[in-house]
Amino acid sequence: MFPKETYIQRREQLKTRVRSGVVLLLGNGESPMNYAANTYPFRQDSTFLYFFGLDQPGLAAVLDRDEGTECLFGDDPSLDDIVWTGPRPLLRDRSQEVGVMQTAPGKELGQVLSEAARQGRIIHTLPQYRAENARRIADCGLRIADSRGDIPPSPALIRAVVEQRSIKSPEEIEQIEMALGVTTRMQTAAMKMAKPGVFEYEVAGAMEGIMASNGVRPAFPPIFSVRGEIMHNPYYDNRLQDGDIAINDSGAESPLHYAGDITRTIPVGGRFSSRQKEIYAIVLNAQERAIAAAAPGIEWREVHRLAAVALMEGLKELGVVRGDPQEAVAAGAHTLFFPTGVGHMMGLDVHDMEPLGEDYVGYTDTIRRNPEFGWRYLRLAKPVEPGFVITVEPGIYFIPALIDRRRAEGKCSQFIDYGKVETYRTFGGIRIEDDILITPEGCRVLGPPIPKTIAEVEVLASA
Repeated sequence: MFPKETYIQRREQLKTRVRSGVVLLLGNGESPMNYAANTYPFRQDSTFLYFFGLDQPGLAAVLDRDEGTECLFGDDPSLDDIVWTGPRPLLRDRSQEVGVMQTAPGKELGQVLSEAARQGRIIHTLPQYRAENARRIADCGLRIADSRGDIPPSPALIRAVVEQRSIKSPEEIEQIEMALGVTTRMQTAAMKMAKPGVFEYEVAGAMEGIMASNGVRPAFPPIFSVRGEIMHNPYYDNRLQDGDIAINDSGAESPLHYAGDITRTIPVGGRFSSRQKEIYAIVLNAQERAIAAAAPGIEWREVHRLAAVALMEGLKELGVVRGDPQEAVAAGAHTLFFPTGVGHMMGLDVHDMEPLGEDYVGYTDTIRRNPEFGWRYLRLAKPVEPGFVITVEPGIYFIPALIDRRRAEGKCSQFIDYGKVETYRTFGGIRIEDDILITPEGCRVLGPPIPKTIAEVEVLASA
């Protein structure tokens, strides 16, 4: 954990933003794989971690802004628990480590919240991404639901948490860089392993082993695939062949659960083909231009637009697209090749605070989500500020189903040479991703350098 004062200060800052009512913050519980005693590895809720730092299941906290009290709810281990898990600290001792002096058994949470609801007091909650936590809230008597049957969260609390968690402290940056240190070892190991005849799962397994041997876990399930046009490909069944390119999108999580998220594209066999080099160079140029543009006050949607124009300029030189690249992007032609966003916030969540709602995290009252295909996937559009940690990950993808649909519709045919696109049908995809910190002067790429230029990647991939 961070020092006790860190969590006390974070809660005090939250209290200045939410001035009345009762704030309920739920920790996560154990989640069974296939029966109750066989659970997935425990992962605490990120917002609970941010304010309380206690990395154990079954906890909840109430900040009573009207009474000026803080209370942690949870249960001490029973003798039956100790038989299986060994001795564990009492809740009162753990709570003092983070500056909370009042504790109560878990069963009393419902009584406290039901009484607050009976008195007509405001109870602030966050969106719940686990059904069991939504049921915990409902079981406390907070049964007013919206049209989907969900417990309505508090916009005031969401905005307060987003405002606070968006700005990373030096201690948080240190944790992210720690995660990136392990991620660097994963990425370089994968480059060396990506040889003809190797299965994707062998490389993915080696990266998992690197994390385990460093005492950390993945920030998200690693993506390692020669089917790079599938953005979040969860499968590792392909055998690598000479001439393939493999996307490695992976990241470790630090001991305090801060994420790393890096993508490199690797030539299987050690050398890019001339066509692969051409596409790779376009993506790398777009990424470098996006990073160079990142600075306080710039709207991230404009960084996305800049990257999209850079991609279209490069594809125009190859004869894949035609016309003015700026006009092509305005018409949405780029979304055939680049249907995703150029980056997202990162921190305790790899898509930081995504459970709270992207429209709160990445948008404002005046900067709204563009509903058009490609644009609607932007997780971040608003102006960035010093302390933001953001991924920068442009890519070019040749997605057969999307090519077929767009060609049949004749969409943006004034900008796209579909005949030329067809020659790339089986190309796959290329993505390059780094994590940056927005600074008062501009930005800084976080973590140790990872081979990224064509020459650097080829040297390591052929080792």
